[in-house]
Amino acid sequence: MLSDLAPQPADALLALIKLHRDDPRADKIDLGVGVYRTGQGDTPVFSAIKAAEARLVETQDSKAYLGPEGDMGFVRGLMPYIFGADDPTRGGRIDGMQAPGGTGAVRLAVALAKKAGVGRVWMGTPSWPNHAQIYADLDIEMKPFAHATKNGRADMDALRVAVGLAERGDAMLLHGCCHNPTGIDYAPAEWDEIAALVADKGLLPLLDLAYQGLGEGMEADAFGVRRVLDAVPEAIVAYSCDKNFGLYRDRVGAAYVMVDDAALLPAVMSNGYALARANWSMPPDHGAAAVRIVLEDADLTAQWLDELGTMRARMAKVRARLAEAGRIGAIDMAALGSQHGLFSMLPLSGEQIAALRADYGIYMAGSGRINIAGLTTGNIDAFIAALRAVAG
Repeated sequence: MLSDLAPQPADALLALIKLHRDDPRADKIDLGVGVYRTGQGDTPVFSAIKAAEARLVETQDSKAYLGPEGDMGFVRGLMPYIFGADDPTRGGRIDGMQAPGGTGAVRLAVALAKKAGVGRVWMGTPSWPNHAQIYADLDIEMKPFAHATKNGRADMDALRVAVGLAERGDAMLLHGCCHNPTGIDYAPAEWDEIAALVADKGLLPLLDLAYQGLGEGMEADAFGVRRVLDAVPEAIVAYSCDKNFGLYRDRVGAAYVMVDDAALLPAVMSNGYALARANWSMPPDHGAAAVRIVLEDADLTAQWLDELGTMRARMAKVRARLAEAGRIGAIDMAALGSQHGLFSMLPLSGEQIAALRADYGIYMAGSGRINIAGLTTGNIDAFIAALRAVAG
């Protein structure tokens, strides 16, 4: 039976990583891999996490299973940052569970939505490629609509049309902030409208918050999620600590559910636990435990937020320098200055992307997505010059 399986295409990003690794040029630039990098090109371990890990090694007295819900100190420690410090449970209507990374959280969210009767998910495209793969694997229909206009703004007209075509009981996936791959986020007034539209149509919001703190700050980046939750009776939130705690390889995430009536929450969460048990059984402990220790200690929390602010400031500086380049052929570089997070998209052809790689050692995804953090003071001018040569 296994011999009947057809070979699957290689992951394009993994192939790009290998091409970059094998390129002998000292001045090559990697804009493909979606991890934060310092101005020196490193992806560091946060000092706050290092301190928490040292404490964990000293105090941890067991490696027994956590249970399918995971480390609930971690799960609940994040809630004031996501849902607001005043009432993070919204009167006992919100609870969550740990997941293996943001990917695990999204998969659990979609699986739980399916178990509740959702058959279609509406989503702005382009989006993170794994979103569509998860829908396909769970046999849920994806209904796409354009996320952004050609002039680099969120396409509210397309969203309005999508909501109009959607049926009550459908789900809509929305990026909470730092949209991957475009970097184009909804403005506060647009979130106000989205919240009202979704609520009026009776859609289930699936809110993917993978980059909180990398856009405009922890509070500002939670605005959209909180605004939608203010308007709807129920929602599911997928959260990732990979970026804002630098815990990529430790796979640290959480899934949260908000219900209309707090009395319903135990039954809903029991379904989440059952889905988790069938998928990964128990989540990994180490990274989530380190986050919990950071959030329990005021000094470590302050240190983490300071490090996160340094990351955010560096990416804003890179974006400002790119925006100064103005228009390069069909590319409005100024638009990149108003976008957020790790990623932006450049309207380049496949031939132009290949030329940047072959002639200048610049590696980016075939979609034109670039990782802003791959640019530094040492290579950004060379990148802009190469863009002018290829696309100007």
